[in-house]
Amino acid sequence: MLDWTKYIDVDTDKPETKAVIANTRIPVELILKKLASGDTVDDLMNSYPSLTKENITACLLFAKQQAENSN
Repeated sequence: MLDWTKYIDVDTDKPETKAVIANTRIPVELILKKLASGDTVDDLMNSYPSLTKENITACLLFAKQQAENSN
């Protein structure tokens, strides 16, 4: 399984800081919203050329972990 921590930057020293795709300013939340609204992986990669499939998978794994930890 992909290790999302290699693809997502989270500044744990600042709780108000949003998670972003590593080496970009693209918020994980944006990617999740676009996927939820029907965008495909290919749509996202065309809109954001620096994104990879691994980046998008990492966003989903990050969200999964956040959901599991909120229970």
